[in-house]
Amino acid sequence: MRRPFALVFALTAAGIAPAADGQTKQGSQPLTAPSSAAVTTTTAVPNPPYPIHENAWLRTGLGAIRGTTVGPIENRLHPDRGYGSKVCANTMREIRRMGGTWVSLTPFGRVYGLTPTGISLRFEAPFGENKRAVQAAIAQAHAEGLRVLLVPHLWVETGDWRGHIDPGTDEGWKRWGKAYGDFASTWAKIAEESQVDLLAVGVELRRWLTMERATEFLPIIERIRNVYHGPLTYAANWDDVHDTVIWRYLDVIGINAFFPLAEKEGASDEQLQAGAARIQAETGRLAARWGKPVVFTEFGYTTRRDPAVRPWEWPEHLKSVTVDERDQARAYRALLGAFIEQPWFMGMFVWRLYADPSDVSQEPEWGFSPRGKLAEMELVDAFSAHWAADGTRPLGTSLERFAVRRVRGF
Repeated sequence: MRRPFALVFALTAAGIAPAADGQTKQGSQPLTAPSSAAVTTTTAVPNPPYPIHENAWLRTGLGAIRGTTVGPIENRLHPDRGYGSKVCANTMREIRRMGGTWVSLTPFGRVYGLTPTGISLRFEAPFGENKRAVQAAIAQAHAEGLRVLLVPHLWVETGDWRGHIDPGTDEGWKRWGKAYGDFASTWAKIAEESQVDLLAVGVELRRWLTMERATEFLPIIERIRNVYHGPLTYAANWDDVHDTVIWRYLDVIGINAFFPLAEKEGASDEQLQAGAARIQAETGRLAARWGKPVVFTEFGYTTRRDPAVRPWEWPEHLKSVTVDERDQARAYRALLGAFIEQPWFMGMFVWRLYADPSDVSQEPEWGFSPRGKLAEMELVDAFSAHWAADGTRPLGTSLERFAVRRVRGF
């Protein structure tokens, strides 16, 4: 599945400020529907640059992103279960049967703490092995007709959050910028070689990309664009996406969307729906401000009582948990129902399944995975619905509206 070289959807050219109303700025191309020659029979993702508009993804004709994150199992204690393995191919087929159209793959680099000077490309296995495994998984996804988002992550050995990485001094930031640029461009080259459809330049780099050091990230984006010619996003955390200042230089606003839908436990369906509507309105204003479509690079809720109050809490850190599939499913339904009819919303990647769909060792029973739970049924229902990003509904498919009503209704 190759990206065609037609220019179809929207990216801001470097140095062009976002329009407050989300309209195309002077000097960019007007928005027009793609001609039949502009989208190949593979309907792969086109290359930038593109005109500016938050509804740009709608114009590609590629449809909404119905995505699932596939987590790695790259551990010598779990041989033949990681990316590119035979069982990983089963995961890709399972996602396709669910109605999925995309997968997200998450290779890792390793740093020791929050003042790093370099990044180790070795993660549980030598880099060469991990590279081959990721490339094999990309090929498996493409073989199933799935497009691929590649999201290189940072793993902090001390257990601290990567968003707090801060080298401290000017010299420290200079060393860190060089190390991160090497890390990101390494995976960008792999993304280009493997025809990855969308690439993230980073994940949750709050101390860097919401503050005065953000301009030092722009040369890294340029390095990435020199080797990878597909569209770029960045996976901002849900609570700092409005403060992230590099959207002008990217193609898609990415959000790790662990938004709280309620302030107190015991929220009703109506309260969850109201919380989701508020988030949708705020996100829509963000899309219009920058003239960029939005994708949830991560989205999910744990399988416990009231997961919508603090969705970001890691399952392994919780104690005395009451497993509750229904509350997980209710949170899925509320958030998805608020977004699927917004034309600026490209879609989302649910967090998450694993490379081996049958391996239950990766997280506790109350973890994020929707597999085999009520949330999976909500997900299948949402995948089967017609989303605004799908464009005009073809004649004879009006019954799909019932699926939309099931997702949105309470």
